Amino acid sequence: MGQTELSAGAKHRRALLVTFGLTFTYFIVEVVGGVLTNSLALLADAAHMLTDVGGLGLALFATWISRRPATPTKTYGYYRVEILAALTNAVVLFLLSFYILYEAYRRFQDPPEVQSLPMLAVAIVGLAVNLVGIYNLRRGSKESLNVQGAFLEVVSDTLGSIGVILASLIMFFTGWYYADPIFSVLIGLFILPRTWGLMKQAVNILLEGTPAHINLRAVQEAIRVTPGVADVHDLHVWTITSGMVALSTHVVLADGMSLKEGQKVLELLESQLKDRFGIDHTTIQIEVTDRAVEKRKY
Repeated sequence: MGQTELSAGAKHRRALLVTFGLTFTYFIVEVVGGVLTNSLALLADAAHMLTDVGGLGLALFATWISRRPATPTKTYGYYRVEILAALTNAVVLFLLSFYILYEAYRRFQDPPEVQSLPMLAVAIVGLAVNLVGIYNLRRGSKESLNVQGAFLEVVSDTLGSIGVILASLIMFFTGWYYADPIFSVLIGLFILPRTWGLMKQAVNILLEGTPAHINLRAVQEAIRVTPGVADVHDLHVWTITSGMVALSTHVVLADGMSLKEGQKVLELLESQLKDRFGIDHTTIQIEVTDRAVEKRKY
């Protein structure tokens, strides 16, 4: 029952920790700068930065608790906490984006004067911090949905910083203060489709759906054509947490094969599933019978 395997997110805990420290420090700077310059774009970016702080903190907590050992009541341990963290990040990003859009609408009606030069200076520092964060999390985002959630938040803030820089330059040279809410809208809209994708992946894992990169029919056919296998049924493939795919199925041995011979078939199946599909958490029940399986569940 002990649990020693690290989840994909836990392997990148150090990168999350460094990015969290930088992001939290800059968040304080950006809030002060947004208030002093009266810039919605800067405050919108600071709000995104706040979700980064919360998201990174949540991701760190998830990677920590996911390393706790399994118990009799939680036989898979706490791996799924990372997926819950990713889902929470997605929900927060949705709410934040809609708030920014609402606030931008209000400012379109009466755009206030903005101190563009201090706004520009703060945004440049933010861009540097975000680029460091992207560099730290880029590898983990490809392996862990939890880290991907934090990575998307940092990416959105990077674009937000670029938007704030452009808005401040436009306002400085032209005095056109509509640039502030316009770039706020762009910041809010950019992250919505990516957040939706993150949310769909997290929900699919929580519903124990088939992973997007797994073709269930291809898995079924690969099992069926294995020497010694007559049929396969009750096949299920799901994700425990990012990077951990599990499979359970019933395999009917060819007519006349013994359970002892079935053990060799089982070892061959486990090897093929791991090498071809990356599935190394398998539960395969061997059946010795020459009856055709009439009902199959996929």
